[in-house]
Amino acid sequence: MPRQVTSIFRRLGNAIREFTIAQRTVAIIGVAVLVLGASALGMWVSKPAYTPLFTGLSGEDASSIVDQLTADGVGYELADGGASILVPEADVYAERIKAAAAGLPSSSTGGYSLLDTMGVTSSEFQQSVTYKRALEGELAQTIGAMEGVQAASVQLAIPKDSVFVSEKNAPTASVFVQPRNGATLSNDQVQAIVHLTSASIDGMKATDVAVIDSAGTVLSAVGVGATGSAGQQASDYETGVQSAVQAMLDKVVGVGNATVVVAADLTTESASRVEESFTTPVDAPALNESVATENYTGTGGAAAGVLGTDTAATGAATDGNGTFTSGTTTKNNAVNKVTENRTVPAGAIRRQTISVAVDAAAAGTLNVANITSLVSSAAGVDAVRGDAVTVEVVPFSTAEATAAADALKAATDAAAAESLSGIIRAALIALGVIAAIVISLVFYARRSRRQSRESVEIGELSQAQSMLGGTGGVGAITGPNANPSNSSTVGPGSLFFNPSDLPTQVIRTVNFEPTEADIRRGEIDALAQNDPRGMAEQLRGLMDERENA
Repeated sequence: MPRQVTSIFRRLGNAIREFTIAQRTVAIIGVAVLVLGASALGMWVSKPAYTPLFTGLSGEDASSIVDQLTADGVGYELADGGASILVPEADVYAERIKAAAAGLPSSSTGGYSLLDTMGVTSSEFQQSVTYKRALEGELAQTIGAMEGVQAASVQLAIPKDSVFVSEKNAPTASVFVQPRNGATLSNDQVQAIVHLTSASIDGMKATDVAVIDSAGTVLSAVGVGATGSAGQQASDYETGVQSAVQAMLDKVVGVGNATVVVAADLTTESASRVEESFTTPVDAPALNESVATENYTGTGGAAAGVLGTDTAATGAATDGNGTFTSGTTTKNNAVNKVTENRTVPAGAIRRQTISVAVDAAAAGTLNVANITSLVSSAAGVDAVRGDAVTVEVVPFSTAEATAAADALKAATDAAAAESLSGIIRAALIALGVIAAIVISLVFYARRSRRQSRESVEIGELSQAQSMLGGTGGVGAITGPNANPSNSSTVGPGSLFFNPSDLPTQVIRTVNFEPTEADIRRGEIDALAQNDPRGMAEQLRGLMDERENA
């Protein structure tokens, strides 16, 4: 290991040994927090991305697939209450192939695969029931594949064929759907389920399909279809008209300066009506025409008889010739016949009323007649039908607006205060951490300065003196009778090279016969006072040589 690294670790160990119990506790807690944070970050970074392996599983299939994943040593996660299994993205295709080879998932609603296992000795009843089950299974699988549907079940009621055609009943179906967690089926999805089911069965109408969800809500009723109840239809219509009119008024008088209320009366019953009309074609030839003519010529008396109520004879019989002509024409013309069979669904508008209130403060020079005309056109008002539009300019109450503004201001102030308190807490925590780091660094620096001072033998100091080229100086001891009062020591036989410690040294006057070591110390001390920087550099060099040796 390099010398610099060894020195750093040695100094670190010495500094740690000098810690107090409180400092060691804080250091251990900090190291533990750092280790835990690094471990959590490493686990989060190394965690694989999971993707669905199978969804909509039954309990048996989920258990079998989990056993297979456990045997293969593949990690997994369960979702949707155990109906969905997620595995790492790198293993999804391999595990799907293994599951398919093992026949998993094994449970299903059947479908047309039921017909593959039907024997040749099956009775007509068995064939009919199996075929119905196959249809139900296929429809359930198709509906279950829709977005937002977790599971589906279909029950079909198909009447038997009868020789009495007029007494034949229409087939019906009931569909049970279980939405996914947090999902709600829209009206378009319900209509899709209804029309998908009705189109799959011969003779079934959309109004013959009932759809119920897992919460027991009727989404489509038999006889009504997926159009919803009459109340829902009226509410949807009123909401649509109100939104259109409100959007227009917001552009005209400003947002919040007008309010709209729509009340619609819709029909709740449906009907079927048949109409026949006959018309005469123009310039069309007759279908057939016949003409009969009869002529008579002969002799004899004139025809005699009585005219009117007069009983007297019209004339006397005379001799002469007689002539008679008679003609008949029969013509059959073509006639146009139109037969119209019309089904009138529920939800037709009987009458609607629209009420508009405009704030007097924002109305200004607003023309009420113009607003009425705009509202009538936007809502499709029919005066013949009895629709009515009322527009009034009235002062709006500002109490709720003021309360809402106060509540909004209070919420804003609370959010700002909370944000400020969060910033203050974060700043305090940051300052505390920085203060702890600064105190630790200062403590470590002081300990490092103390540990960096090492003792140097007198012989080595003498060698440094000779290298500096000086044997005396101010205050140096130059002879055996010299006064050693100018000498200063910190410890017996040693001198520290840290110049910062020189002003704090204790000067002691010793009254004894100086030895050679004392003389050397005095000379070195004088040399350090005359050239402290050069002395320190030479001492550092000596220490490096010792460490390298």
